[in-house]
Amino acid sequence: MSAPAPSPLAIVDAEPLPRQEAVLTDAALAFVAELHRRFTPRRDELLARRAERRAEIARTSTLDFLPETAAIREDDSWKVAPSPAALDDRRVEITGPTDRKMTINALNSGAKIWLADFEDASAPTWENVVLGQLNLTDAYERRIDFTDESTGKSYKLKPNEELATVVMRPRGWHLDERHLKDESGRAVPGALVDFGLYFFHNAQRLLDLGKGPYFYLPKTESHLEARLWNDVFVFAQDYVGIPQGTVRATVLIETITAAYEMEEILYELRDHASGLNAGRWDYLFSIVKNFRDGGAKFVLPDRNAVTMTAPFMRAYTELLVRTCHKRGAHAIGGMAAFIPSRRDEEVNKVAFEKVKADKDREANDGFDGSWVAHPDLVPIAMASFDAVLGDRPNQKDRLREDVDVKAADLIAIDSLDAKPTYAGLVNAVQVGIRYIEAWLRGLGAVAIFNLMEDAATAEISRSQIWQWINAGVVFENGERATPELARKVAAEELAAIRAELGEETFAAGKWQQAHDLLLKVALDEDYADFLTLPAYEQLTG
Repeated sequence: MSAPAPSPLAIVDAEPLPRQEAVLTDAALAFVAELHRRFTPRRDELLARRAERRAEIARTSTLDFLPETAAIREDDSWKVAPSPAALDDRRVEITGPTDRKMTINALNSGAKIWLADFEDASAPTWENVVLGQLNLTDAYERRIDFTDESTGKSYKLKPNEELATVVMRPRGWHLDERHLKDESGRAVPGALVDFGLYFFHNAQRLLDLGKGPYFYLPKTESHLEARLWNDVFVFAQDYVGIPQGTVRATVLIETITAAYEMEEILYELRDHASGLNAGRWDYLFSIVKNFRDGGAKFVLPDRNAVTMTAPFMRAYTELLVRTCHKRGAHAIGGMAAFIPSRRDEEVNKVAFEKVKADKDREANDGFDGSWVAHPDLVPIAMASFDAVLGDRPNQKDRLREDVDVKAADLIAIDSLDAKPTYAGLVNAVQVGIRYIEAWLRGLGAVAIFNLMEDAATAEISRSQIWQWINAGVVFENGERATPELARKVAAEELAAIRAELGEETFAAGKWQQAHDLLLKVALDEDYADFLTLPAYEQLTG
């Protein structure tokens, strides 16, 4: 006899959405409720452990590979599960939110993989959470074609064999979903909502299409968090009756603590692991967050001055390739965030050359694929990887045994010659305000100054302002980073936006709110762990 269904979850403070009943079925919510009952207590313990570890880093200003897991690193015999056919060739991956237009454009882009994003490229309004799920199911059932009423342009899927394979990214462990609560009034973790609804509705459907439920796991900080995800996968596969090992997960190594546990993370997920990904802005944000008490040697220069060729970033990416290939996993490179200009071909020419150089470097370093943010960049990245891979699906046979990264190499921030600049402060304020304003209107992926920005951008922007002020940085123009200077720059930016948009358009946006929130998280003495936590309290919908 099956166990009685758990108490259903309550949908709280949410306006009804068109066709929501197709997503929020009793059976799907019962599954999410069971995930919540079983796994949220451990999630809570792991979040508390993050705080303890952060306190230890504040005390020691260092990190090291874990002595208690040395045996896992030293055991050369274990490998992750073989890659399923649909994930064997990942040479170009496109990222983006799951609105209807993006879903079609990403699937049609020519990329091998689409990272369908419920995390940093999506502001978690209830509409985005629920309708994003609906759009993915509609795409799998080929009923997503539509015509944009404002432009008259039609969007239609290509044949199935030409579509990108979907790898879905749920929210990180730290975020709750306020619109779904249990009988005690406790919110369900957003990660379990996103994963649970997608898995329940689509796991078997994807298997029928010759693919499977594939996931990107964000913001992971330790192998114990990877172990929790693995337990979720084991339970979920049994619950819906599909074979163990059907799920595949790629973990973003976008926190500095996870960089010291790459092998252990793969080990915990070994029956479900597909690879690791080298992020950038979140990784730098994590360095600032964890080493914010560490003094001058941890002060980062302007974000655009920290390229992937910086010694500590090079150590991180090369260790990632070495680790993945040693264990039979894919190594996926970072983001090309450039958005081509429809008006300035010279801007495009310079940017395309930079994108090509970046993707050439990744392919030659041994990465098996890389990310782009725009369909126009797919051919550029594809050419870089085609030149190295040829007809091979990946280069996991390149073991990179020449790589020897020491613990200190990953946090050798002071190996950079670049210093923070006044222009860097201005840019951090500009991008921070413009991104947060869009996020508060429900947009998670935003084109700003010809770059596709997401929540990680705002995190590094506000973190750098905070770090530079607290470190007493003096810029090249002689001005010291102070709260007063940040407020002055922010006021000037707000006035410039008002002049640029006109009074009526400015008033219709959320500019003052975004300005105030950026200054709060950049200037508060108590550093907020994630900007999205206070921002979510202000997000309507």
